[in-house]
Amino acid sequence: MIRNLMITVTMLLLLMPAVTVADAVTEKDFEVETTRDLIALCAASPDDPHYNHAVNFCHGYLIGAFHYYQAMTAGPKGIKFVCMPDPEPSRNEEIGRFVEWAQSHPEYFDESPVETEFRYLMQRFPCK
Repeated sequence: MIRNLMITVTMLLLLMPAVTVADAVTEKDFEVETTRDLIALCAASPDDPHYNHAVNFCHGYLIGAFHYYQAMTAGPKGIKFVCMPDPEPSRNEEIGRFVEWAQSHPEYFDESPVETEFRYLMQRFPCK
């Protein structure tokens, strides 16, 4: 019985995705060339020496891209493809959801982070 349990637990651990553990943030991550770089910043461990800079950079990047989208789609000729609910969700909670979503979609790790951000937003908050 114990042997079967140990085999089952071992198999489950081997099958779990490896994206749940964040690697240490590197200076290269701050270049944010890929979604992988952005997620490394957003998911930085509080123990990481770059934690404060990484998380603040992550938030600034995501919010800046969204504010640019809002400015470009404002007005009667603006074509929106992301429609936020009223009231809007908490910024921190939504960034956390984005990070979890991105970690569960490794097929987008090598994409532009802006593409991945808006892929997520269009799926989560589509305009009806």
